[in-house]
Amino acid sequence: MDTLIKAVGLLFLFLSSSVLALDVSLHGVDISLGGFLQGNYTPRIVDGNDFILAEERFQLKLEASYSGVSIFTKTDVFYDAVGNEVGFDIREAYLDYFSKLWDVRVGRQIITWGVGDLIFINDFFPKDFAAFFEGRPLEYLKKGVDAFKFDLYLNIISMEFILIPFFERDTLPSPPRFIIFDPFSQIKDREIEEPETNLENTQLALRLYRNILGFDASLYIYKGFFLIPAVEPDNLASPTKLILFFPRLAVYGASLQGSVFSGVLSLEGAYYDSLDDRNGDDPAVTNSQTKFLVGFQRELWRDFTAEFQYSGEYMYEYGEYLQTLPPGFPKQDRFRQLMTLRLTQFLRYQTLRLSFFAFFSPSGKDYMLIPEVRYNITDHLWAALGANIFGGKETTFFGQLDKNDNVYIVLRYEF
Repeated sequence: MDTLIKAVGLLFLFLSSSVLALDVSLHGVDISLGGFLQGNYTPRIVDGNDFILAEERFQLKLEASYSGVSIFTKTDVFYDAVGNEVGFDIREAYLDYFSKLWDVRVGRQIITWGVGDLIFINDFFPKDFAAFFEGRPLEYLKKGVDAFKFDLYLNIISMEFILIPFFERDTLPSPPRFIIFDPFSQIKDREIEEPETNLENTQLALRLYRNILGFDASLYIYKGFFLIPAVEPDNLASPTKLILFFPRLAVYGASLQGSVFSGVLSLEGAYYDSLDDRNGDDPAVTNSQTKFLVGFQRELWRDFTAEFQYSGEYMYEYGEYLQTLPPGFPKQDRFRQLMTLRLTQFLRYQTLRLSFFAFFSPSGKDYMLIPEVRYNITDHLWAALGANIFGGKETTFFGQLDKNDNVYIVLRYEF
């Protein structure tokens, strides 16, 4: 609580100063400077009153452009009271070159593909699930990658090609910040083996897209790695060490999105080719899968929008998977299903937003609920109060987080 009081005082001291965004032009160079100061606090509401997150963060964004060339940086400085850490995070830092038919971007950038709402089928780029579960603003779910991106715009079809030479994995919730189910909790010796940086391990992604009869259509191809590690014990009978590694992966997918029945229909699918386990007989490596998504969003009345999604993951070579699964290990479903519901209501001239997002898996019987209230106090200052509620068996995706139910508070001043 002392941290929260100090942060609020610091915030209003900051507001009392004359910090303003900067937009100027010097000798043909357009310069824009902005950012925010934020307090983000997430107390756990079960199994104790400790904090999952207690953080103050300052972000500075700088953009400069001249004659088709631009530079953009987004840098965070933060103090994390839970980890007692002062940190520096370069969220994005890239160079752009624009032309009429093609663009190039080089550097750290955040890339988002696909049409799903918090369901990622053809989005092969790293995510910070720990940030999402601990109540950070949604923008912190995506991580930046150091990449080369080339865009080509033609009348027939457009293309986006991405080359990622440096591997960046997903960030998952882990102790001591989170209380999670771990079948190997007694094994402390753990080694992470990330892919080496070389030409063979460079990740490649291609998106071809165009408008077809009023629908945005895309094709996707990816060659790289699973971003969530596989876990292999040194000895199944009596393990003393765990090896965490990232199997090779290729993905071939498509998506379609457009207006139907006064709403927006979203369709997406992909085949996940598990290159290191095509036979399905390695229990440590995820089998090949087909994934799909059907979603529909519509405004039901003024300033109220509802969105529903249904997705599925079908595992191939399921018999081989069951035969090689070690005794006592939780069994995955052959066909995992996931549904989501998002409800959003704006009030008071859209300065007040009430929202609710729910994940529910009919196959796993687990869920996550996210109610939130956000209010724009001024044009520069907003506050949000929400919660993350988990449930289900401890061996399911959301159920393993059941002891991490939390309430989060965000206060941000943007300039």
